[in-house]
Amino acid sequence: MSRTYRSAMLLGTSRLTALKGSATRFPGVIASTRRAPTPLLCPPPLGSRWNSSSTSQGQPKSILNAPLAFILGSALSGAAAYYYANSSKDALSVSTTSTELNNEYGSPEDFKKAIEELKTLFADEDTVTTDPDYLAEHGMSDNDYHISSSPSVVVYPASTEDVVKIVKVAGKYKMPVIPYSGATSLEGHFRAPSVGGICVDMSKMDKIIEIHEADSDVVCQPGLRWMDLNETLKKKGIPLFFPLDPAPGATIGGMLSTGCSGTNAVRYGTAKAEWFLNATVVLPSGEVIKTRSRARKSSAGFDVTKLFIGAEGTLGIVTEVTIRLAPVLPTNVAVVQFPNVRKATEAVIEIVNSGVGIQCVELCDNDFMRATNVYGLSTRKWPEKDSLFFKLQGPTPRALQETADIVKQITSKYGGTGFSLARNDKEAADLWTDRKNALYSSLAILPGARGWSTDVCVPPSRLPELVYGTKEDLAQNGIVSTIVGHVGDGNFHALLLFRNDEELEKARAAVHRMIERAIALDGTCTGEHGVGMGKREYLVEELGEGTVDLMKTIKKTIDPYNLFNPGKLYPDTSSTASKH
Repeated sequence: MSRTYRSAMLLGTSRLTALKGSATRFPGVIASTRRAPTPLLCPPPLGSRWNSSSTSQGQPKSILNAPLAFILGSALSGAAAYYYANSSKDALSVSTTSTELNNEYGSPEDFKKAIEELKTLFADEDTVTTDPDYLAEHGMSDNDYHISSSPSVVVYPASTEDVVKIVKVAGKYKMPVIPYSGATSLEGHFRAPSVGGICVDMSKMDKIIEIHEADSDVVCQPGLRWMDLNETLKKKGIPLFFPLDPAPGATIGGMLSTGCSGTNAVRYGTAKAEWFLNATVVLPSGEVIKTRSRARKSSAGFDVTKLFIGAEGTLGIVTEVTIRLAPVLPTNVAVVQFPNVRKATEAVIEIVNSGVGIQCVELCDNDFMRATNVYGLSTRKWPEKDSLFFKLQGPTPRALQETADIVKQITSKYGGTGFSLARNDKEAADLWTDRKNALYSSLAILPGARGWSTDVCVPPSRLPELVYGTKEDLAQNGIVSTIVGHVGDGNFHALLLFRNDEELEKARAAVHRMIERAIALDGTCTGEHGVGMGKREYLVEELGEGTVDLMKTIKKTIDPYNLFNPGKLYPDTSSTASKH
């Protein structure tokens, strides 16, 4: 019989139960912190000093009975020792296995039952489909080269209540749930796991619910495309817009879930700023939460909204969002050429730090400028040099001109030449279109090629090292590519061109080296595309094992069966994640 139990028996079985229960219910809290039953201790008389170590004559004799004190001390000491001795093994076990995510799901028969139940719940034949063509469409993408994997069924909810029904069926039959939105992902975010699952296509939930012009915010559903939102605001004569600008087909829900941004990030930041005020979310349990109120700011507790931004649908399915809007300001476009990327970057750093009105500043390398000329849709023939495209911003024509003058002065200081400022709105739109046509222009320089698009991000001052190292690597491996960067925040995109499987594998390896290079420069494996299935292996190297384990712990707490978008974001194991 252990010392703990001998001592505890002296106190009675009820005390033993209390000691054991304390350690069980509150791991990490020493069982001995529980108060002893009042008969064992007599409180010191009012005005007396509690001094158990003193033998002075002033010590009250009634404070503690010595035998009882010995028994109590033995019990509490033993309980503490027992807890630590027996919890150390458990703690070690937890540290090595507790963050592993579940990968066991229902049987094929369970999945069939789930699909039949979904068809019963949603009588409309357009809501639930197992048509092979629809399944294939929802399990692959022309935007990336990750392994295709189709879901077992596609469901089109129209409300939060519909999503709750889907999630409860998924939980009942242990069937994975894969959120699907604008399908512009570049990292395989909406691929089903190999066992299949329920694809929840949010395209029917694309409504604007409320526009609060006075508060500069909008309440909407997650399937709404950001460009459709801005077009609606424009048609209504509301001089506000949503400034995050990723791919044209991106939806609000997907933008939140990937923590996206775009060319406007240098001025307005990313999805992880304060653009998403709150979200209504269906959790894996089927519970519905709203992360906060519509107030512009709040210091009440955790910022739970941000827990879901960048979580890539692994913690919950967003069914409603309140987003902030920004005032529409006049803009103009300027383009300038540089002798090299380093000079261009140095110019941008000084311009941004000067505080002038810059909405966007884009680095386009010499290969991109050559591609634009080859593509042939530009209104002009460009010098094939490393160039910067500026979108200037200001409240008045005078403010725009002052900004243009400052930008011209600073760029010339760093060797900038050919400074060209649009003379009217049409010319500005034409100039900016040359930048926005990056994908199609780049494909033109290698006829018959496809492109692998990827992004990384580093501190802006380290961008030249990253660009030079990447261009040298690609040249040595015979890979044709173009580079376009949101240089104001150190984010750049490379489009690696290939024509066959051998060249595809070369491109894949080059992407790996590019990511390693960025992380070594205190950067990130993705500035705005997200992690998905394509970049999760780099998270331990970038964030550290402790941070990744914390992410997994949160995931396991909210989604213990790993039903929501499994195989995305989180590395499989800490031991293999850093080996790539």
